[in-house]
Amino acid sequence: MKILGKWLVVTLLICSMPAKAALDIVITDGVDEARPIAVIPFVWQGAGPIPSEISDVVMSDLARSGTFNPTDELRLPQRNISSLAEFDTSAWMAEPAEAVVMGSVKPYGADKYLVSFELIDLVKAQLESGMGPQSPQNVLMESRETVITAAQFRQYGHRISDIVYEKLTGIRGAFLTRIAYVVVNHNEKSPYKLMISDYDGYNEQMLLRSPEPLMSPAWSPDGQQLAYVSFENRKAEVFVQNIYTQSRKKVTSFNGINGAPVFSPDGKKLSLTLSKDGQPDIYVVDIETGALKRITNHYAIDTESSWFPDGKSLLVTSERGGRPQLYRVFLDTGKISRLTFEGEWNLGGSIAPDGRSIVFVNRTNGKFNIARMDLESRSMQVLTRTRLDESPSIAPNGTMVIYGTTYQGKQVLAAVSMDGRFKARFPVGQGEVKSPSWSPFL
Repeated sequence: MKILGKWLVVTLLICSMPAKAALDIVITDGVDEARPIAVIPFVWQGAGPIPSEISDVVMSDLARSGTFNPTDELRLPQRNISSLAEFDTSAWMAEPAEAVVMGSVKPYGADKYLVSFELIDLVKAQLESGMGPQSPQNVLMESRETVITAAQFRQYGHRISDIVYEKLTGIRGAFLTRIAYVVVNHNEKSPYKLMISDYDGYNEQMLLRSPEPLMSPAWSPDGQQLAYVSFENRKAEVFVQNIYTQSRKKVTSFNGINGAPVFSPDGKKLSLTLSKDGQPDIYVVDIETGALKRITNHYAIDTESSWFPDGKSLLVTSERGGRPQLYRVFLDTGKISRLTFEGEWNLGGSIAPDGRSIVFVNRTNGKFNIARMDLESRSMQVLTRTRLDESPSIAPNGTMVIYGTTYQGKQVLAAVSMDGRFKARFPVGQGEVKSPSWSPFL
């Protein structure tokens, strides 16, 4: 690889940070509309302080989902209980929560801990209170125990949250996922950093650092690789990098634009924007062989593609109608049809995992906000009212959208539920944070 002058070195590393959240989420709207749930602090059955509060992770996960509103710990009718045998239904008759999560943690050998938890259907327990607390077949929704190490406390907390979320909603939880994003701090010598973290900002790691811009991270379907755009060689180039081995491959380095890479559903190809033949168009490249296929061929700008789940068509931003709008392009026939018409611009689209709706940036009256459109009814809903919203990325269970926005004069990350009711923001830190990408299920 040829690199010019002072751009000789780009730091490639994955350096683990402390477990402290670098992007701790602040909920800004939607709590009152969430479903009440009770999470009792897990009982520590060992000497000394508990290594980590798993129940805190579960409470935070459920609150950040936008679906649940955990009861304040001080208002819990019972505490210091860890099993259905200790559960007193009569004490919970006035509690509006629909379920109760409780558990225990105890030492289980050198650096090993036995974690047990139970999920109780409180609504059913209240309705069937005459049967007493010894009716687990009626009210116990889940009961599990697992041996973990101290390093796995947060991870297992997310696992419990996933189980609880799916039991109560029927939708797979997405708490054991990660996000990738770009941090820019112009006060540093190499101001551009490609970062990954748990979905809630904990366990932040730096994948790549460069003195030149980094853009458009996108996850592979197996969650092991990221595709991104780097200007480290003083030109736009697309790379694919393994986040565990650090090995990476340069996929395209044509003259002009090499941008917006997105993995195909099978992980073998990238759709991307290239201008090597004139105007920006959409191409598909085989990652292994480098074989290139041109998908669009128009004098207008075509960019920002996204794959439909079946891998047979792409969602594309195109200016062929005069202004940026979203189109669907079928790969086998080249047939293209316009999807969006409302507002001044519609661009940067992502497709929900079930393929039934799309999320994108809508400009109306000069304001850029995140919007969602049902593909069957073509009805559009504006989800956000923040400022200069961009780069929406959908959670793998299709319930939340993470996006970039501007807050207090800085680029930050924010999240909104797919129905627009729940909103959250990642607080302002040092540097700008942008281009978020939500991982698949891990």
